[in-house]
Parts: sequence; structure tokens; C-alpha cells
Amino acid sequence: MEALDELASALRSRLIERARSGEAAGGALEDEVRTLIEAEAAPLPEDERRVLGERVLLLATGLGPLEPLLSDPRVDEVMVNGPDSVYVERGGRIEPTAVSFGSEGELMHAIERILAPLGRRVDEASPLCDARLPDGSRVNVVIPPLSLGGACLTIRRFRREGFSLRDLVAGGTLSQEVAELLAVAVAGRASVLVSGGTGSGKTTTLNALSGAIPGGERIVTVEDAAELRLRQRHVVRLEARPANLEGRGEVTIRQLVRNALRMRPDRIVVGEVRGPEALDMLQALNTGHDGWLTTVHANSPEDALRRVETLALMAGVGLPHGAVREQVASALDLVVHQARAADGSRRICSVCEVVRVAGGAGTRELIGAGGRLRPPAEGELARRLGKVGGERGVSDRGARAVSDRGEA
Repeated sequence: MEALDELASALRSRLIERARSGEAAGGALEDEVRTLIEAEAAPLPEDERRVLGERVLLLATGLGPLEPLLSDPRVDEVMVNGPDSVYVERGGRIEPTAVSFGSEGELMHAIERILAPLGRRVDEASPLCDARLPDGSRVNVVIPPLSLGGACLTIRRFRREGFSLRDLVAGGTLSQEVAELLAVAVAGRASVLVSGGTGSGKTTTLNALSGAIPGGERIVTVEDAAELRLRQRHVVRLEARPANLEGRGEVTIRQLVRNALRMRPDRIVVGEVRGPEALDMLQALNTGHDGWLTTVHANSPEDALRRVETLALMAGVGLPHGAVREQVASALDLVVHQARAADGSRRICSVCEVVRVAGGAGTRELIGAGGRLRPPAEGELARRLGKVGGERGVSDRGARAVSDRGEA
């Protein structure tokens, strides 16, 4: 088998030479590979020629040793820390694998095969790259001299269809009661901020919450790397764009948020607020564009509100800190905090309503002792829940949102 691998590598190099010299016929790649094998490896038995063709195609278009990992539905993330060190995340746990690349050059070939179809590249002048694969998976690449142990490649896979609230309840991420409350809050156009650390499942929860948006609304999503998979029909997806090699052409999240406001949206879903776009979000929420859903990196619900304040101040428009705090208190209704446990599971550990306190915005926990829900205090959230229906109606509608459709 090693001899066959060496021959496949040599034929791949020959395939590249033929393409560069103009010898290739210009047909489908499979036909080019078949023609090359017939010319260069005719003495081999038919079965071996077929296997050889598959390996040449894999080297030419696939990701080499990573292919078995990426074809495993249990693998959520692949982490390559150099040619001899490959880890995966399965079920929330990181574990080493026996997979390795033959050399640093082979790893770089795999990286090039990922980035080339996306119109991206990495080299010494630009050793960092963030990209999105056609299936929605996120790719991050760091190469030397920034990465001292060799090229690093991280692929975060994403489900073609996101989890619903029903799926999250079944997986233990949240209780049925909490899911019903959140479904009704979203249907009532409450503005929800999902907070948590890296890898805590914020985007997954955001996607599930978006399912509670009524199907007749026009939804605009804004993301750095498009990951959300909304089930509604009327969805417009916007994705930020980094600058090119000349430093031109960048389109930021803030620019997309401003543009989204001109697109007649019923709802805006921002994958993550991480910069001055926070100010535009707050201003929109305080001028009639309610019902936003977004995420933020934070250690607690209180920290999430403070982080939104800090990000809004990054806009550099000279607003007093007190004015920004007032906007946060008026704009946001709910903070859902999520964390990853030691066993790798993700759980919603806090659901808070945003309340006014001396000096700005504060939080009031809605999950009481024993996991029971507390009714919201009199205010905007209570009004929105009451708008959807009475005490019994809210519960019934929430239950339908979670059990019948999973996305209301």
C-alpha cells in the first residue's frame, strides 16, 4: 500500500505538470486522472488502478489524511497543530488521533487545497487566514513564522441544519420550561443576548432561538463567517469580507448592520457582536427595530451587559458612558448565559431579564431554586410576554413552539 501511496503522489505531481504545460485535455478531473493512469500505470491490475485513481483524486482535491476525520459525523472540530499532531473534538471532548501528515509540505498542500477555491491564500506576508467552506464549516490557518511548531489548521464543522429548541431540550442544554419561555419571548419580539465563552454553544443556541421567529417575517442575518441555518423561507444572509492582499475591499460587521437596517427587516440576527457595531445595534433597538438576536463573549450575564457597553464605546463617537448604559438598559430584554461543563456538555446556566438599576442596566435571574422559573418583573419583558398571550396562552404557545415544530 505504501508503494501505491508513493505512486499516487507522483501521479498527482505529474497531473499538476500536465496542467501547467498545457498537456491536459481540459476535461473533467476524473477523466484526466483516468487518462494519466492508463498512460503511466497500465501494467497494474484493474482493481489497483481503480484504487490508485481514487487516491490521486483525493490528493488532488481532498484533504488527504483529514478526510476520514471529516467524514465522521461525530467529529465537531479538527485541530492540526503541525504535521505530526492532529486532534479532534467528539461529544465536547478533545482527543488525539493517529492521523499525521508525511511532511510540512504535505500539510501546506492540504491548506492550499482548502483555501484556493475560496480565493484565499496564506504566505509569509499574510500568515493568518479565516475562511468559510461551502458547507458552512469555519477554517482558521496560522503558518510560520507566527506558528513555531509548523502550520496550524482548525476546522470547525457546522451542521447543515441547526439544532432546534426541541433538540436542545433533548440534549439537556436547557429545560422544557426554559425553552418555552424563550420561544415565547422571541415570538413576542424580545431582544435576546446569548452570552458565554468560546465553544460554549452560543451560535447553536442562537440558531435554535431564531426558529421561534414567526415564518412570515423578513429576517436579515449578519455574520463574520456565515454559520446560522435558519429554517424560515424569507431569510437574507450577509457575511463580512476581509481586506484583500492590497488591504482593500474589507466589509465590516458594522457596515453590514447599517446596511441591514435599510433592507426593510422584520428581524435582524447578528452572529456575534464584537466591535463598534454594538452602538448601531443599541441605537436601532431604541428606535423601533426590536426583536434582535445576537451573541457576545462574556463570563456572566452581568459581564455581557458591561461588554456590550464597552464595545459600543469603541465606536468613538464621544457618547458619555452614562448615555450608553441607558441605551443598554432600554434596548435589551433577556440575557441567556451558556457554559461548557467539564464533561464537554453545553448547558444554559442562567436566564436573566435586563432591568434598570442605579447607574444603568442590571440583571434579574429568572431561574429560581430547583430550576423553577420566576415570573418577570413588571416592565418591557412582561409586556412582551403578555402581548403574546395570557399566563395559560403563553405556556401553550411556548409548548407548541418547542414540541410541534421546534422552531415556532
